[in-house]
Amino acid sequence: MKNKILTALVTALTFAACEDPKPVTLRKPTATEAAIAAKPKAEPEPIAALKPTIDAGHLTQAEPTPELPKDTLALEHDQPKVDHLERAEALKAEGDLAGAITEARRALYTDGDDEDALKFIARVAPRTGRHAMAAEALGRVAQLHPDDAVPLISQTRALIAAKDFKAAMRTGREAVVLDDQNVEGWHALGRAHLSAGDLQSAIVAFEKAVELDPKHGYALNNLGLAYLRANENRAAAQVLERAAEALPHVAYVQNNLGVAYERLGHVDEAKAAYSQATALSPKYVKARINSDRVAKVQLDGDDATEPLPEDVNAMPETVVP
Repeated sequence: MKNKILTALVTALTFAACEDPKPVTLRKPTATEAAIAAKPKAEPEPIAALKPTIDAGHLTQAEPTPELPKDTLALEHDQPKVDHLERAEALKAEGDLAGAITEARRALYTDGDDEDALKFIARVAPRTGRHAMAAEALGRVAQLHPDDAVPLISQTRALIAAKDFKAAMRTGREAVVLDDQNVEGWHALGRAHLSAGDLQSAIVAFEKAVELDPKHGYALNNLGLAYLRANENRAAAQVLERAAEALPHVAYVQNNLGVAYERLGHVDEAKAAYSQATALSPKYVKARINSDRVAKVQLDGDDATEPLPEDVNAMPETVVP
């Protein structure tokens, strides 16, 4: 009985020792430890002496107000009472287009939303080769009419002329989203994608334009041109035949139709189309080169060869009535 009691007491003491923290054993510090303890602690380095990692000014000062974007169209002047747009019209009538644009830009300095001045710049700037300026003016007009797709369509054309195809694709998409029944919006969007080399997107846009207006000659021609560049020659011939019916007096349509026929091996039809193109435009070099090549093929008795890509005429500019 005594053994059982002793065993229980030993077990209880063992559990208690496991649960209590390990007792600290007191010992005399060594000479090294005593020297370290006796050494006086160094004072912390003053905060001002530390190299700052954050500019404290940013914590106490407000962020500067961002500057408004500079008006790149308006020209500053000190003649507030002068009718600069009237002066611009007068200079345009005299043939001074650069001076006319300058006066129209001065009109914008007085009133940045002067729509007449913006439209004046959009009309005249391309005549001096400044297509980007025209596109910017048309963009400002579009901002004044956020529910109208027509200014965006005009801006898309101007951006294509300025060779800013990325921006043209963006504004073209905005136009068709705003009005998906406007044939010129789809046509302009197709031209933007065609100019950028995105043939499949161009074909989709041109097909939509032709769906809305089956007799739109320019859209038909450009759809045919996109098919030619995608090497879909049979589809190209079909739509270019329709384009030739809609635009019987346009030489480059006949030339493109000749290219489609030649690629399909229809040499006689190709020769007739090229001859029609040169008859309509005697100075049309591409059509004349194509016509001479087909004539030589017939004389040599060889098969028609595929023309070089540069033999396909560039797409036309379409004017909105």
